[in-house]
Amino acid sequence: MGKVGIIMGSDSDLPIMQDAIDILKSFNIETEVDIVSAHRTPEKLYEYATNAHSRGVNVIIAGAGGAAHLPGMVASMSPLPVIGVPVKSRNSIDGWDSVLSILQMPGGVPVATVALDGAKNAGILAAQILGSSDQQVLKNIIKYKESLKEKVMTAAKGIKQ
Repeated sequence: MGKVGIIMGSDSDLPIMQDAIDILKSFNIETEVDIVSAHRTPEKLYEYATNAHSRGVNVIIAGAGGAAHLPGMVASMSPLPVIGVPVKSRNSIDGWDSVLSILQMPGGVPVATVALDGAKNAGILAAQILGSSDQQVLKNIIKYKESLKEKVMTAAKGIKQ
């Protein structure tokens, strides 16, 4: 089973990023969580991005607000897939600055970008990436998708009564 690295620019991002941690744990996927600031700890960013794969990390989820350079900078240095989570922070312009900073990457440096504060979907996407080569993770994802379907069917049945 793979491992997902989850990093964020500051501890104020943790309430959002916790959704990724929680969903990955529900799939029994190991996580490695850290704070790595693109602007305040560039040396740590470099070390993390260039060495995560050697620690057994298979996918990186990077959450950041404001200028949100963390996901793109990690993607520029890491051979791993990077999923960016734009975080609506207190210094953000309605979150659009974060979304566009992560979404508008130049050719050759992809960052898969989820919705504003969409850490849960980042966790699911990371699991799906791992599930493409791990049958147990794939089975867990299939079970999860079925549970989503069941919730909708139950709600639909309840609304008709």
